[in-house]
Amino acid sequence: MKRNINIFEFPLNLGLTKKDHETEPGVRKLPDWLRKFDFHSRINPTNVYRLEAPAYSMDFDGASRVRNADQIIEYAEKQAEFILQNYEEDAFNIILGGDCSILIGNAIALKNLGNFGLFYLDGHTDFIPPELSETGGAAGMDLAIITGTGHEKLTNIHGLKPYFSEENIFCCGNAETDDEEYVSQIVNSGIHYFDLYRLRENGFRKTAEDFLEMVSNKCLDGFFIHLDVDILKDEIMPAVDSRTEDGISYDDLREMLDPLLQNFSCFGIEITILDPDYDENGTYTRPFADHLIQIIKK
Repeated sequence: MKRNINIFEFPLNLGLTKKDHETEPGVRKLPDWLRKFDFHSRINPTNVYRLEAPAYSMDFDGASRVRNADQIIEYAEKQAEFILQNYEEDAFNIILGGDCSILIGNAIALKNLGNFGLFYLDGHTDFIPPELSETGGAAGMDLAIITGTGHEKLTNIHGLKPYFSEENIFCCGNAETDDEEYVSQIVNSGIHYFDLYRLRENGFRKTAEDFLEMVSNKCLDGFFIHLDVDILKDEIMPAVDSRTEDGISYDDLREMLDPLLQNFSCFGIEITILDPDYDENGTYTRPFADHLIQIIKK
């Protein structure tokens, strides 16, 4: 990659509901945790930017039926403004979460910059309305929120609904395929949907190339990548909020990311959900950082 690289740190964990044994979800520690494995120094970014997140809470917002909705909205607004103030036009941006709800602020920023595509890599669809959510956590609804499903206060910040158009999104890697009502939400949308099994069938590189062809044919202003690490096989990445046994390998990830990251229309990639509290010795984080750096720096 022959582009300047900037790192943005958004250590937000308000989109997750804490488990009984937790004080708060540990995903907010991810940027500092990756730094311990020399992620930042090996990436050698031009700049590192950080926006501190509010303290964790479990507030339930009755209007939107989403936990911490008001705090998430406030942070998303600040996050979008922060990106727009600091991004460089030709730079590649690595955005470190945090949980998946950081996508909302990123999406608002990109909507301000034009009409973007989204390559969504996740072990879940995150595409359900609040009434189907068991937890009320925005991190499990972020793809729905950014495309306009859910309460207006989250989906239509600054009148920008939708932040991404459904037809400009590839959602890849869902391993939660047994729940028919859950899956039907995305199947009946305009999103290009590749569950884990269809992704394998279509081919990892080909799926990425199909996405790039769509971006080109539609003359989009660029595209963004969402990488929730729970798309990886549980044996190589169990340090996540919601584990699934099946998933992709690092070779599969490389096959998809290589053509995407070599394309200068790529605004950047966000990395979410890796929880240092579930990987105290870095057994899973170290190889993750190594593989990602190799892919990005190729």
